[in-house]
Amino acid sequence: MSESNINPTGPQDDIARRFLFEQADIRGETVHVNRVLEDILDNHQYAPGVRVLLGEFIAASVLLSSTLKFEGKLILQVRSEGQIPLLMVECNNHFEVRAIARGAQEATATEFEHLLKNGQLAITIDPDKGQRYQGIVPLVENSLARSLDAYFEHSEQLHTQFWLASDGSYAAGMLLQQLPAQVVTDPQQRQEQWQHVCSLAGTLTDRELLDLIAQEILLRLFHEDPVRLFDPRGVTFHCTCSRERTFGALASLAPGDIRELLEDIGHIAMDCEFCNQQYLFTEDDLKVLIEGKDPLTLH
Repeated sequence: MSESNINPTGPQDDIARRFLFEQADIRGETVHVNRVLEDILDNHQYAPGVRVLLGEFIAASVLLSSTLKFEGKLILQVRSEGQIPLLMVECNNHFEVRAIARGAQEATATEFEHLLKNGQLAITIDPDKGQRYQGIVPLVENSLARSLDAYFEHSEQLHTQFWLASDGSYAAGMLLQQLPAQVVTDPQQRQEQWQHVCSLAGTLTDRELLDLIAQEILLRLFHEDPVRLFDPRGVTFHCTCSRERTFGALASLAPGDIRELLEDIGHIAMDCEFCNQQYLFTEDDLKVLIEGKDPLTLH
């Protein structure tokens, strides 16, 4: 990899960078998140083991979203019998992320196998236009990265491999994916190239993945391979909750249930579990629902 193929910058947090091998049909993506993870963790009091796992899931969701070829969001979710019943991250095509570890307030373990015991990994693709798709695989090898490798091995035709690292306050990841044959068409050569880059990537330590920026990672691993590094894209924390959506959730309740909730303290408070934003609704705000009218038909 030559210096002329990269655009050097100073150390940056919360960015993803795509790269492409110029003599092989292989693409990659790196991601580093710091402030995003801080913003998400500031809303909750998670134990160290939960913070580490949440960081890995956030990094993975950005890498997965980099494979989307449409506008929409990707949801990475695990349900388990361990100390974290549900862990979920949403990331859209703009790399806007939100995340939650539901039921993890009492989690004390640091080991993957105790936090997500017998977990099932679900990857949901939810395009703005088109049909929603979901794939489910069991968690394997007590590793999110290896579980994602297994998911792609069974559901996709193209080789894909992940590397993830998190220390609870900083998270990073790298993805390699083989592309359809264009540069190289010989199957054996394609396989040799894939094994070559994965073997090199496998020498990267978690600490290096966390500490090195994209240029340094690529120079460290692939200095003998022509690699093109693309401009960085920002990763941000963004919650999609709103007063209108919360009102819509209340509209699903029966008028009698709404009256009963209002009788206690005169208003209904609804909290977003992702960002802790609270929405208050008074009796006047909910009058249309109490009267049993459909708010969608009102002008």
